[in-house]
Amino acid sequence: MTERPQDERIKQAAALFKRSQYAVAFSGAGISTDSGIPDYRSPNSGLWQNVDPMTVVSIYGFRRNPQAFYDWVRPLTKTMLEAKPNPAHRALVDLEKMGHLHAVITQNIDGLHSRAGNRCVYELHGHFREATCTHCFAVYDGEIIVRQFMQDNCLPRCPKCQGIIKPNVILYGEQLPVRELQGAQQAARKCDLMIIVGSSLEVAPANSLPTLAKQFGAQLIIVNLESTFIDDMAEIVIHTRAAEVLPEIVHELEILL
Repeated sequence: MTERPQDERIKQAAALFKRSQYAVAFSGAGISTDSGIPDYRSPNSGLWQNVDPMTVVSIYGFRRNPQAFYDWVRPLTKTMLEAKPNPAHRALVDLEKMGHLHAVITQNIDGLHSRAGNRCVYELHGHFREATCTHCFAVYDGEIIVRQFMQDNCLPRCPKCQGIIKPNVILYGEQLPVRELQGAQQAARKCDLMIIVGSSLEVAPANSLPTLAKQFGAQLIIVNLESTFIDDMAEIVIHTRAAEVLPEIVHELEILL
């Protein structure tokens, strides 16, 4: 039976992991679609369908009309709270346990990398585990806040000052969390291999990290359904579902060990 080109690229990816001394994963929404969480740009199913992100999902829009943000995020939050890590998330945990992955940099806010078991995760765009009052900056349990909103549809207000409470996710117009960004940049400079999984690489400044890694000598593997602007910079490009490919890379690496 003739070996398919994708099979060969999977074997080549496993070989890169075997030679690597410090590998890092960079993930986007596409890694979580097999957990039932929609991505942002897919036709007819993306989260930006029929929504102007700058109106609803920007810090300026939130300040003007927080109800619009909460109405938009409500079904997404419910989906994320019910979602489970899929084979792609578990494959990254396997790579870490095997000593072949040292950090995960993610644009996702679903928390699935940590729930799957990865220990070093830089969440560039925040998470729902905490929420903060926009007036007095008191911090609350984010899951309790969003579950209460889903139940009563009332804007979450701070019991101390009655300010609007915002989940600790990064909206358009907000700066990325400094510690997370600095940690991710350090990992990108240090790594000799970066695997980009499920990211269109269209959102700045997070999309600069793979090119930063390349500038510091890292090799790149891209696993994404669609092309990215750095496909021609990568050693290996595989355009298919992450949940299909990542477990196969782990399997091939186990054979090589």
